[in-house]
Amino acid sequence: MKNKDLPNQLTIFRIILSIIVIIILLFPFNMVNVTFPKYLIDGTLILDIKLVICGVIFVIASITDGIDGYIARKYDLVTDKGKVLDAIADKILVNSILIILCGQGYINPLIPVIVVTRDTVVNTIKMIAGQKGTVVAAIKTGKFKTACLMIGVSLKLFGNFPLGLYNIALDDFFLITATVLCVMSGYEYYKIYKKYFKN
Repeated sequence: MKNKDLPNQLTIFRIILSIIVIIILLFPFNMVNVTFPKYLIDGTLILDIKLVICGVIFVIASITDGIDGYIARKYDLVTDKGKVLDAIADKILVNSILIILCGQGYINPLIPVIVVTRDTVVNTIKMIAGQKGTVVAAIKTGKFKTACLMIGVSLKLFGNFPLGLYNIALDDFFLITATVLCVMSGYEYYKIYKKYFKN
């Protein structure tokens, strides 16, 4: 493969897309006389076009998460730099938007609290392991957690369409599942790397 840095470039692209979503969600468009339409579907489901736009960008960013990892593994381009960048990109993409959606009343505050707390603990473990010369890679439970968070956030941004028409809260299901996996993966990280805490 000619471009050896493509996985990292995709990761940086994901960070840029994440920042764009954050800006759209937080920017006070009403102060510059810009409004986004909202549509009531079947009398039960509200589609906020601003959230839908964010959802499209979020999905594109989420897809790059799988692509950069696939390319890195297939062409043996996995690097410590890539692992660190990927973790940072995931946190910016998912955690920031979870906090914003919580602040805007779309999700329960307990979800971002647990997610951010778990990430703080895991990042501390990674930092301590890094001081011992070990780069901590993602574990399967953590990857499933991230996937569930991305699916849950995507559905939330799309107003849980079309499942919301049938009162199927699949968005909340994925977010709750991800929250449970947060606790499980956090404990797994501790169990694997607790040897670094002995001293």
